[in-house]
Amino acid sequence: MIPHEEKRTVKWYLLISYVLIIGWDAFYYYIRPMYIKTSEAIGLPDNNKIWYLNYIVLFVILGIAYYLSKVNKQDWIKYIFIISYLTVSFLVDIVSFHGNNDGYTSGNVVEIFLILSLPIFLNTRYFWVVTLGFTLKYIATGILLKTSLVLVPIVLLVILSGLSFFLLVRFQGYVRAVSTSYDNQLEGIVKGVIATLELKDPYTRGHSERVAKYALMFANEIGKFSKEEQKSFYYACLLHDIGKVNIPDQILMKPGKLTDEEFEIIKTHPVVGAEAVKNVEGIKNSIYVIRSHHERWDGKGYPDQLKGEEIPLLARVSAIADAFDAMTSSRSYRDAMPFEEAYNRIIKGQGSQFDPILVDKFKKIYPAWIKFHQNYPWSEKWELLREVE
Repeated sequence: MIPHEEKRTVKWYLLISYVLIIGWDAFYYYIRPMYIKTSEAIGLPDNNKIWYLNYIVLFVILGIAYYLSKVNKQDWIKYIFIISYLTVSFLVDIVSFHGNNDGYTSGNVVEIFLILSLPIFLNTRYFWVVTLGFTLKYIATGILLKTSLVLVPIVLLVILSGLSFFLLVRFQGYVRAVSTSYDNQLEGIVKGVIATLELKDPYTRGHSERVAKYALMFANEIGKFSKEEQKSFYYACLLHDIGKVNIPDQILMKPGKLTDEEFEIIKTHPVVGAEAVKNVEGIKNSIYVIRSHHERWDGKGYPDQLKGEEIPLLARVSAIADAFDAMTSSRSYRDAMPFEEAYNRIIKGQGSQFDPILVDKFKKIYPAWIKFHQNYPWSEKWELLREVE
């Protein structure tokens, strides 16, 4: 699930869950005793102080959820919520019904919602965490309270989980079909754009493809990006030079050294490129790669003179990949450099042009880049790499 959709889904999931939790307690302990004859007093049970732990945990979860949302770790929120809910509800059941086994009751509209809402996350792992969590909760409760009454909620749990799993599988199938169709369309757009660039600059096609491959290999080496983030990054790298369509041919293809005025025109291509694709779904979350791949660690790059960690991490990655391929491929004004010279220049740029930590990682990924470069089909018609499925 893409990040902004995950964030929105989690927000509504928590909102409905909180409304149901508070609403159910209000109904069960306040409204029900008023209209249904019962020996229970109106209000939360005075002898069950642990009950209030439920509301303390709910309050703490809100703070945790806010923080995780800010750091784009919203995928963790639902796990923290469900584990906290299961833990607290288990403790409440044990304390409430210990020594009063004949009156054991459990299960409510909140748990029905939590089971039936599982398909909205399109996440099989989360489905099993929730269903197995509820199952283990009731089994442990039955063992500790020595009651068979937990069999009723377990049977209902199995039935509702089966329905939920069926819906989950169906939704996942629909999403895969839509995602495949969208990826095919986006792939066609990328191919068309790069084909247009080829008409202006015959070096762009191979360069863009190789930079995208190098950068994706580097991102995998870092190992902290989701499949969706890698896919968006890959497409952005393919289009990192799209702004060069705005550069006059006599400057772009000039065999000699550029004048200062001509270089200033060249320096406009990151901004032009980022602006051109800023609203394209599947790429817009990685626009910074297109805009910032010529920024330098020391702040002397362009277009924004960002410095150090002000430069987005994947833009720093693409900067190394871009520089390496530019040096190891032939251009209109020079021949390709030997691998060793390109390697030494990147090492020399550690802490000035390039992120010093990433340069250390570059040393590890360098042999894989050489292997890819040597096996690259330089004379064959290119096809978009399907590296991220």
